[in-house]
Amino acid sequence: MINKRRSTAVLLGLLATTALIGPTPARADDDTAEPPAEPPKVELVLDVSGSMRARDIDGRSRISVAQQAFNEVVDALPDETQLGIRVLGATYRGKDKKQGCLDTQQIVPVGQVDRTQAKAAVATLRPTGFTPVGLALRSAAQDLGTGSTARRIVLITDGEDTCAPPDPCEVARELAAQGTKLVVDTLGLAPDEKVRRQLLCIAGATGGTYTAAQSADELTGRIKQLVDRARDTYTATPTVVVGAAGCGNGPLLGPGVYTDREAFSEHRWYRVPVRPGQELRASISVALDRPVNPDYGVLLRATAADGRELVRGVDAGSGRTDVISAGLRWSAAEEDTPDPAPSGTAATRTVCLVVSNSLAPRPGTEATLGMPLELTVDVVAASPAPGGPDLGRGWALLLLLTLAGLVTGLVAGLLTRWWVATWREN
Repeated sequence: MINKRRSTAVLLGLLATTALIGPTPARADDDTAEPPAEPPKVELVLDVSGSMRARDIDGRSRISVAQQAFNEVVDALPDETQLGIRVLGATYRGKDKKQGCLDTQQIVPVGQVDRTQAKAAVATLRPTGFTPVGLALRSAAQDLGTGSTARRIVLITDGEDTCAPPDPCEVARELAAQGTKLVVDTLGLAPDEKVRRQLLCIAGATGGTYTAAQSADELTGRIKQLVDRARDTYTATPTVVVGAAGCGNGPLLGPGVYTDREAFSEHRWYRVPVRPGQELRASISVALDRPVNPDYGVLLRATAADGRELVRGVDAGSGRTDVISAGLRWSAAEEDTPDPAPSGTAATRTVCLVVSNSLAPRPGTEATLGMPLELTVDVVAASPAPGGPDLGRGWALLLLLTLAGLVTGLVAGLLTRWWVATWREN
C-alpha cells in the first residue's frame, strides 16, 4: 500500500512538472525521420596571400597560426564529416595581376580525410600572391557539388579581395540564389573595417556568420565549432512547421532546420525556449519562386512574450531575385525576467521569432500559395563580450579617486613651485 501511494505521488509530481514546463519543443532531428542520404560536407578556404606574413597574432605570423589551427581541426574532425581544403594566393609569385588573380587551388579534395596527407599539404604553404576571394568562393562551391544536404564553406582571410571582379559579395549572393543549401562562414584575421564589412556581406548573403579571430585559440575554436555545426544542423529534409498569427499560438521549436510558407506581406510567429547563459541564433531564407516587385524585403525579429522587441536582423540579400535572407543573435541576459519555472529547474525564457515580409506579387502572379521559407534555429552557450576595466564601486572607488586627486595636486604644486623658482632666477 505504501509503495502504491509513493508511485501515485511520483506520477502526479511528474504530470505537474510537465504542465508547468509546457510542451516539448519540436526538433528537426526527429528519430522517425529518414536518415540523411549523404554525410555533411565542409570546405575550408584559406587565404595564403602575401599579407599573411604579418606577425601580429600572439607574436606569430598569421599563416603559422592558421596552419596550427588547421592541424588541430583535422585531428578533431568527426569521422562522418567530409572535408576539403582550398587555398588562394598560394603559388603565383609574379606581379601580373591577371595571372595572379587566377591563383586558387584545391589541395585536399572533399571526402574522407587522410589526416597525415592533409596536414602535410597545409604545412608547405607560404604566403605568396594576390587575394582572389570571389573566384575561390565560386570554385569552393563547385568542389562541394550539389546534393540534398547542406554544405558549408569556411573562409579564413586577413584582407579584402584584390581581384574583383568577381566581387566576393556578389558571388555569395549568386551562390545563395541557387538555393538555400550553401552556407559561407567567414573568419577575419585582421582588425580592418573594410575587410570586416566585406566578410559580413559574404556571410549575411548566405545565412552564415562572421567572426574576428584575434588569437590562435579563438581561430582554432571557431573553426572546430563551424565544422561541428555542419554535422549537427544539416538535414536532408527540413521539418515542416506552420507559423501562427501571434506569439502565443506559435509552434515551439528546438535547434534545427524548418520549412514553412508565408503569404505576401504576412507575419509568421514561432517560439524558442532560451535559458540564461544561452544564445539564440536564427536565420531565415525566403525563396522567390514567382515574379515579385523589386521593392521588397524580409525582416526577422526576436521579441519577448509581451511583445517587446529584443533584437532584429534585416534583409541580407538586396538585389537578388531568387533568395533573400536575414539572421539574428540574442543572449538571455541576467536582468531579463524569465518565464516561471518549477522549483529545482533552470528558468527559461520563451523568445518569439517573427518572420515578416514586404513582398508584393506582380500583376497576374499566383498569390494564394505562400512563398517557401527555410528557418534555421540554434541555441548555444552565450559568448559575452569582454567588459571594460572596472575601477571599483562605492567607498573603494571614492577612496581611489581621493588618493588620485591628492597625488595629482601634490605633483602639480611641486612642479609649479619649481617652475616659478626657475623663472625668477632667470
